[in-house]
Amino acid sequence: MSKLLALIASIDVVLVFLIKPVLGLISAAIAFMLALGIFTRAVLDAPLFGLEELILMMAMWIYMLGAVLASRERSHLSADFVQVVCSHPKTIQVMRLLATLISLLMAVMFVTWSYDLLQWGINKGQTTPVFQLPWYLSQSSLFVAALLFCFYLIRDLLEDLNALLHSGTLLHPVISDDNC
Repeated sequence: MSKLLALIASIDVVLVFLIKPVLGLISAAIAFMLALGIFTRAVLDAPLFGLEELILMMAMWIYMLGAVLASRERSHLSADFVQVVCSHPKTIQVMRLLATLISLLMAVMFVTWSYDLLQWGINKGQTTPVFQLPWYLSQSSLFVAALLFCFYLIRDLLEDLNALLHSGTLLHPVISDDNC
């Protein structure tokens, strides 16, 4: 399992190397376009049409890639109530593993849904009104993010399983007086 986790860690390095600069560039482009749009509308009294659709497409990628980085760091929203009601490490590990497994199943469902949406967008050939950009450019962000969610959740599942197996209590449960 450690070799697989090492491979995943190597792939993660490459992904982060690609994602972080893309996020920086897209963020800068959105900031520039917003400032340009405000300037042309307020100062020149000549609005630039189509900026909103470019910003929307880029915003979709920012949201999804940002969510991927949050998933990578396990800093996404979670409800870790088990640690509040239970102090037994074994129970906490099992519940964490279960939560990761459920999240992975949901992410797989998100992959199938986002793939269907992407395929539908390609088949329909819908485009933006001003620049005639295909909508699947923004819809593809959902599919890419869903695949990367699965990648990181598989990593998390393996790490959780590894922690549970090497905690020393899997085969020999400890009976204690704590609240779990």
